[in-house]
Amino acid sequence: MCGIVGYCGHQQAEHVIIEGLRRLEYRGYDSAGLAVVADGTLHWAKKAGKLANLATELETHRLPDSNQGIGHTRWATHGAPTDANAHPHLSADGKVAVVHNGIIENFATLKAELIAEGVIFSSDTDTEVAAHLLGRETARGAGLAEAMGRVATRLAGAFTLVAVSADEPDVVVAARRNSPLVVGLGEGENFLASDVAAFIEHTRDALELGQDQVVTITPDSVAVTDFAGNPSEAHPYHVDWDLSAAEKQGYDWFMRKEIFEQPKAVADTLLGRWSDRGELVLDEVRISPEELRRINKIVIVACGSAFYAGMVAKYAIEHWTRVACEVELASEFRYRDPIIDPMTLVITISQSGETADTLMAIRHAREQHARVIAICNTNGATIPRESDAVIYTHAGPEIGVASTKGFLTQVVACYLLGLYLAQIRGMKYGDEIRALVDELESMPDKIQRVLDGIEPVYELARKMARDEDAVFFLGRHVGYPVALEGALKLKEIAYLHAEGFAAGELKHGAIAVVEEGTPVFVVVPPEGRDQLHDKVVSNIEEIRARGARTIVLAEEGDTAVSAFADMLISLPRCSTLLQPLVAAVPLQAFACELATAKGHDVDQPRNLAKSVTVE
Repeated sequence: MCGIVGYCGHQQAEHVIIEGLRRLEYRGYDSAGLAVVADGTLHWAKKAGKLANLATELETHRLPDSNQGIGHTRWATHGAPTDANAHPHLSADGKVAVVHNGIIENFATLKAELIAEGVIFSSDTDTEVAAHLLGRETARGAGLAEAMGRVATRLAGAFTLVAVSADEPDVVVAARRNSPLVVGLGEGENFLASDVAAFIEHTRDALELGQDQVVTITPDSVAVTDFAGNPSEAHPYHVDWDLSAAEKQGYDWFMRKEIFEQPKAVADTLLGRWSDRGELVLDEVRISPEELRRINKIVIVACGSAFYAGMVAKYAIEHWTRVACEVELASEFRYRDPIIDPMTLVITISQSGETADTLMAIRHAREQHARVIAICNTNGATIPRESDAVIYTHAGPEIGVASTKGFLTQVVACYLLGLYLAQIRGMKYGDEIRALVDELESMPDKIQRVLDGIEPVYELARKMARDEDAVFFLGRHVGYPVALEGALKLKEIAYLHAEGFAAGELKHGAIAVVEEGTPVFVVVPPEGRDQLHDKVVSNIEEIRARGARTIVLAEEGDTAVSAFADMLISLPRCSTLLQPLVAAVPLQAFACELATAKGHDVDQPRNLAKSVTVE
């Protein structure tokens, strides 16, 4: 969740680090700091609050020129967001500075050990333990890389540590376990970061680090070892997006930009999925068709918006494959002793590929010998590396904390996987699959049509920003997870009380909260889908009778709902299973505009981080 930048090269380290941290602001943070090495001495600055506070501090107390340094944006776990608890933290002798993402679970034991040796602590963080342990090792004669390996073996939990030493010019050393870290490969300069966005301005060539590795960068070299110091492999890859993709390009918020990028993002997810042989192909799925034919249960594991994408996927996968499919919150999955065996396929969904709860869930699944397929947007992330196969969504960088194009492309990837399983299991004929793929390929244009007519949704949001304090969402079938996602977006960025309900559950308690003027969004299934459409129309009548103000999302030409809608949002016609791809978009736009009207920071909502890398 926090941001890390390390740099060694020919540029001013302070400038590179501050700009890198600025590109990582979307991850969420509450303090920032950096350290550089100049003339054999450590120099550092750190401040609670936004990067602007750190920038002001650096203007007042300038650091010397340096080509080597580390920086950090912190999201508080151990210790309040104060200047003292901000990173970097220094060793007792002042010669080693360290920044850290994650949680050191055994820090209390290690801290007691260090206090017994006479070490004085100046913060409430778990990170400071690592700084003092590194300083102790280097004081005993170890080089920084060797010290890092020794310290890392003593730490429990998930962590990325990045350090510099006053005694080692032009060297930055890092270690990782269950926490994101990538290496950027430049000409006469190299980078370390939590996310490639930090160095994309300088290079698109990167190294994918493995688990429990130490990496040492200099301006001209990168060395990777395990914690014991043995040489290890790291895999190079090329980032397939550029700096412009990580800029706002005239939009007021990254979130709004990403909402409008969804037609292209969905198209990119679908690109190259149909072969000359007339078959759906998923080249990243490295599990044999024979194994997939033996699967008798599918479990989807995810968190947040990805969990709702999984709920949509359940309807499609069961319908197309006739294989039982469950959807689990990753944070609950391994704690309830789930029934998983070698005949189970586990599908994990994570935009960042670093979500800690999801990572722990797939490790548990693999211990039970289940096969795991990851759906992910981030090349080189931990979750796809530890899975048997991966479907990359190719959505490009998603900077806004509230997921938009991440959610839609995850749903599309799930559709592709469901159709692929139906194909190899013989549950759909080739022409049936082709027809569904054709419809999927028509969805970017339909999403664009929704966006082209979005102004009435914005007007509604601006009006409701003035006096509403609770909003409800209703849906049935795949409309139910869309309702949940709509409510989540409003909670995340507008800080309103919002709830999504299964429409059929109204009379089981939910209708009690409906009163005169209560705004209720209702996702209406397309006409002709069994009795679903008529049942939802009945639900609208029920809440209207209690005085609700109904905002109805229904396919264009649906005259049956117009009489019961205070506002009608028309959606392009599509089959029921694919409707979430168009129905979610107005709800995203509504939340974005309402939060804007309330004056909130849409991209960095309070208390939230983009990637939750601790359990």
